[in-house]
Amino acid sequence: MLNPTLAGRDPAALPRLLLTLLAVALLWPGLQLSELNLAVLADDGNLATMGGFVAGFWPPEHGADFLALLARATVETLAIATAGMTLALAIALPLSLAASRALSLSAVSRGGRPGLLGQALRWPVRALLIVLRSVPEIVWALLFVRAVGLGPTAGVLAIAITYAGMLGKVFAEIYESVDPLPARALLGAGGSRLAAFGYGVLPLAASEMLSYTVYRWECAIRASVVMGFVGAGGLGQQMDLSMRMFAGGEVASMLLTFLVLVLLADALSRLLRERYT
Repeated sequence: MLNPTLAGRDPAALPRLLLTLLAVALLWPGLQLSELNLAVLADDGNLATMGGFVAGFWPPEHGADFLALLARATVETLAIATAGMTLALAIALPLSLAASRALSLSAVSRGGRPGLLGQALRWPVRALLIVLRSVPEIVWALLFVRAVGLGPTAGVLAIAITYAGMLGKVFAEIYESVDPLPARALLGAGGSRLAAFGYGVLPLAASEMLSYTVYRWECAIRASVVMGFVGAGGLGQQMDLSMRMFAGGEVASMLLTFLVLVLLADALSRLLRERYT
């Protein structure tokens, strides 16, 4: 019979307490280094400044000329995200195949264990994917703005490079997470790697690849707006100009447009996931 004093005690209470104390001990130096001080938000002067800034957003600008400019900037933002993702996919697909162990010929003969030569050939590709995704897209945008000038081209190239690294890494992991037997059977029977990918890997991985690609397209829309602040076109560039001119109504209209844009992108991604996954 259990001791009544122990019956209501959680055996995991002490480990959880220790983990909580460890997390606080690790996070506290970070909070100190970040100089986080929420009390400044309640300062009377700061509240008045923020209130005056927000008050300038009303009413949102709705003139015909501005709405035409807003529509053009919105379409440009969508074009930047979509074109950037298309280029990213064109780069990521071959790199993901080269970086994945799913189509390793040596793994077929070794019972699933890839050889050292195959791994050595994959390391440079994986290193390239790390380099592509380790640099934030806004840094690439700054570089391309210097190279090709202001405009959407810099944003497209920045999204293409950064998201190629992200897509390539995740796609390679998806290939390796699916059942390897169909692909190995095709390779063992003398089939090409392309056939093994098309018939043994892609049908099993397509739903996850689509889901992640759509999610990254949503992220690309948001990233294209942020990159506009460094001159990469779209809504972000127009918003930066309006903020410099203290046109709060124009900024409010663009924020509302961006909100609708994200909601539509989320609805589209949900529809595609329900339809194809």
